[in-house]
Amino acid sequence: MKVISTTKAPGAIGPYSQAFEVNGFVYTSGQIPIIPETGAIPEGIAAQAEQSCKNIGAILEAAGINFSNVIKTTCFLADMNDFAAFNEVYAKFFTSKPARSCVAVKTLPKGVLCEVEAIAAK
Repeated sequence: MKVISTTKAPGAIGPYSQAFEVNGFVYTSGQIPIIPETGAIPEGIAAQAEQSCKNIGAILEAAGINFSNVIKTTCFLADMNDFAAFNEVYAKFFTSKPARSCVAVKTLPKGVLCEVEAIAAK
């Protein structure tokens, strides 16, 4: 097992790693829309979805892969009414259309509107 870590994505806000590489797969932790350089969280679902995806991209890059390697994502929304706006942004990043689950949850860390995690093949 190899820990994947980068300063181009937010550091863990709890006892976990940004990602692990195991047996040719990369498993990311859920990424919320924290801007790593400032710690700020953008306003609105579109901006938050974009930042969450950028954070996933930075972790994939640190593992030596990219969005085309992603085979499964799990997406969490604070409000399912944001589904269409979230999808519009998500589709720009995950162009290979990996398998996905997308659910609404009661709350997310730091009160954000979305969180994205990914599994990718190397």
